[in-house]
Amino acid sequence: MGMSYLLDTHILLWWLFDDPKLNADCRDIIRNPEHRILVSSASAWEIATKYRIGKLPEAKELVENYPQILHKARLIELAITATHALRAGNLPIAHRDPFDRMLMAPAELEQLPIITYDNAFQTGLIQLIPEPESESESEDE
Repeated sequence: MGMSYLLDTHILLWWLFDDPKLNADCRDIIRNPEHRILVSSASAWEIATKYRIGKLPEAKELVENYPQILHKARLIELAITATHALRAGNLPIAHRDPFDRMLMAPAELEQLPIITYDNAFQTGLIQLIPEPESESESEDE
């Protein structure tokens, strides 16, 4: 089997809702049957939370049928382990979003490239798909 990739929550939503913001290269990676496409259980938590507070009303069916929708989309759930949780809490970065930290930790620990457009993931600890356009700007401190 080919490479394994982890999806950020917004990429999962863009894929499932066929959002045109998801570029062709990312779509090709996700649809390639040789790849293992992983989705963190933290994404389920984030989607359910945003649905509950009204920030993601279009996710009703997804929240109600999450396991079946993942299975049909050929996506594999990546469970959160205690090791992931401990690393997420101890990541040496300033970013505070618990959902992002919980995605970054297994990406780092299991050396999984993460498909994301979120600049917060530019920590130098994980491989990003697509690669950031200009890393020198984010390294200036």
